[in-house]
Amino acid sequence: MTTKKQISAVALFSGGLDSMISMQLLHEQGIKVYALNFNIGFGSNKDKSEYFYNAAKQVGAELIQINIAKQFFNNILFKPQYGYGKYFNPCIDCHANMFAHAFAKMVELNASFAISGEVLGQRPKSQRKEAMDQVKKLVRKIGEDSLYDSILSRDGSNPKKPKTLDELILRPMSAKLMEETFPEKMGWVDRNKLLSVSGRGRQTQLNMLKKYKWKYHEKPGGGCLLTDNSVATKIKDMLSHRKVVFDDIELFKIGRYMVLENGTRCIISRNEEEGKKLNIKHNLMDKITPQNINGPIALIEKNANINDRILAARIVLGYSKTKQDEHYDIKIGEEMFNLLPYPKEKANKFLLLQNV
Repeated sequence: MTTKKQISAVALFSGGLDSMISMQLLHEQGIKVYALNFNIGFGSNKDKSEYFYNAAKQVGAELIQINIAKQFFNNILFKPQYGYGKYFNPCIDCHANMFAHAFAKMVELNASFAISGEVLGQRPKSQRKEAMDQVKKLVRKIGEDSLYDSILSRDGSNPKKPKTLDELILRPMSAKLMEETFPEKMGWVDRNKLLSVSGRGRQTQLNMLKKYKWKYHEKPGGGCLLTDNSVATKIKDMLSHRKVVFDDIELFKIGRYMVLENGTRCIISRNEEEGKKLNIKHNLMDKITPQNINGPIALIEKNANINDRILAARIVLGYSKTKQDEHYDIKIGEEMFNLLPYPKEKANKFLLLQNV
């Protein structure tokens, strides 16, 4: 007697309520769910691994974290086929890219299909019907890879397999408002137990949160820093100044971002945690570190002229525990200087964003 294979699915798991509900709906149908949480380099500044683990566990899913930051930076961020949202967010291409990684993981895990928590009409750039169709179009192209030869029947000769990869995308939150997907047609998923949520309202989600009494959940929005105006402004500024490199990502997410008198870019930490994150090796930037006093760490461009290098070092001293009329040792790259602090109130004029 043969045992029937358990249906399993991979889920794009942002940590938000919509993706949690989507996974819960499948779990209730006896489907094993792998919660794939992707790091694209522009998520939270805090390590949320523990939260992701607990949130996935409470909906019966197995968490798998995947770092795709460098691939996203190299292949998607600066050349999205479908452009950007309001800020620097290539949401359509980003979602398709996540599905590409999800489907590769699906093959590896011998799972059957992929889901996401997207809600029709919830977000203006990425969750319109047109945008979802654009994601499907990109995924269909991805499916031409030989990796998917075994799970597709491209000529339609095998009715137990889909013709194209995008047919294996299921969005449980709005499934009843969309065309029936292959997992539904095959009976892997009961369409009647999926939802028909649309628009920006959250009442359905809040009612389900109350029903399940989940301890771990996040408020909607704010998950991707590419939708943050300050991050987008910094990226655009650096792009106008020089080529952006992967090591720049941290510079856009934290610190005081300054444009000095001769056009040099300098980033100064605002607290100890940011100081640790800026204490990195960067091929295009030198470190500025106060000596024998408590103060921030900064990064300044290696090709900055001496005037800007000294100005940056003095500004760092101004943000340190110093007295205005005393000289202090400070290191710029491999050189040591003894300088007076620059007044903090005057340094504000160099801030790219005046509210940081």
